[in-house]
Amino acid sequence: MKIPCPPKQQLKKYIGPPLWQSFAELIGTDDKAEAQAAVGIYRERFSTIGLYENTPYDGIENALKRIKSSGYKLFVCTSKPKVFAERILVHFRLDGFFNRVYGSSLDGTHVEKDGLIAHLLTAEKLNPVNTVMIGDRVYDIAGARANGIKAYGVSYGFGENGEFEEAEAVFGSPSELADYFTVQNPSAPEHGWE
Repeated sequence: MKIPCPPKQQLKKYIGPPLWQSFAELIGTDDKAEAQAAVGIYRERFSTIGLYENTPYDGIENALKRIKSSGYKLFVCTSKPKVFAERILVHFRLDGFFNRVYGSSLDGTHVEKDGLIAHLLTAEKLNPVNTVMIGDRVYDIAGARANGIKAYGVSYGFGENGEFEEAEAVFGSPSELADYFTVQNPSAPEHGWE
């Protein structure tokens, strides 16, 4: 789109919110069609190359294994399109830890985290009182709160410390997260996780 790319550190804030909003800000437009065109260009590369340009966090596989074997139901709840989230999980061999993946549709349906969480709760017939959200951005925490769910933050993700003020607790590593839910808080009611 002939617009200079900001430095990588400035792009970090765009991880989490809906893509069209991020691109509208990046290209400086109020025209949703123009922002959607930018999303289309982005997805051309992301759908074949970009979705695999990441690395699982150190210790996440062991943490998921511990939590899953403790009897928790685990779900992915991401604003990322479901089709891409599923492919990423399969690629990194993490798909077996999750009961189901919930994500947005390519047409933008369920791109807002609060609506996606509401959809997951309804589809899975989960009681919000017995469900938690684990996330690395303020959107995860706010979406959980909007649905009456306890929210927990992970500081090893993309969020900044100030994003977790409304979280029940913040974990600095996958092993801390697993310890909390398997040792300190071992009961395993229905739980939805990101």
